[in-house]
Amino acid sequence: MKDKNHFLPLLIDMNDKKVVIFGSGSVGERKVNLFSAYAPVTVVSRNFNDTFFELERKNGITLIKADASKLTDADINDIIKEAFLVIPATNDRTINERIVSLSKSVGILTNEVDAIGDVTIPAVIKRGGLTISISTTGSSPAFSRFTRQQVEKIIIPEFADMIKIQDEMRTYLKSEVTDQIERKEILWNILENEEVWAALKESYEKGFKIAQDIVRKKISEKVR
Repeated sequence: MKDKNHFLPLLIDMNDKKVVIFGSGSVGERKVNLFSAYAPVTVVSRNFNDTFFELERKNGITLIKADASKLTDADINDIIKEAFLVIPATNDRTINERIVSLSKSVGILTNEVDAIGDVTIPAVIKRGGLTISISTTGSSPAFSRFTRQQVEKIIIPEFADMIKIQDEMRTYLKSEVTDQIERKEILWNILENEEVWAALKESYEKGFKIAQDIVRKKISEKVR
């Protein structure tokens, strides 16, 4: 078994990275739903339900109707050509292992359903510019989901607005305050300000105005 301690969480821009998924069962469907929102996805299966045709229309996924057990090595290699990630999710472990072997032989990463592959898929929480990933490295997917549910209770919608404020103020401060430590202190003042958080519950504009006043006051004090 692969040493789980070697897994490193990374955020990767998947915009132009091809993902190939074999199988259209519940696992394959879940993977397609996730990846098709971020990357070009190709799905290989004998049959497809309405969800896949909807994702074909909505996200532009590519559907290849084929029985993976009857594909030759050359056929599979042609399908996975130039892929960044391959996910074998058929109901036949032997077929899945064959696809993994062919993918690895040409240096393509795999996410395996029945084993720990090169890539594990975490439970994900997104709030605007904030992305949190949670994983047990395949040990307990149920616990990953449970943890996500607990974390979601404290990651309130205002977090997304605060990130927008921090981004705008950080950009502004770079042109007004040369000292990095001073910029960091001002941004922390905004983060820890209860009035900003309370205002964000009403609207982004109100929170932004209070944050803007904090920045102007700090810069004014520095000029004196």
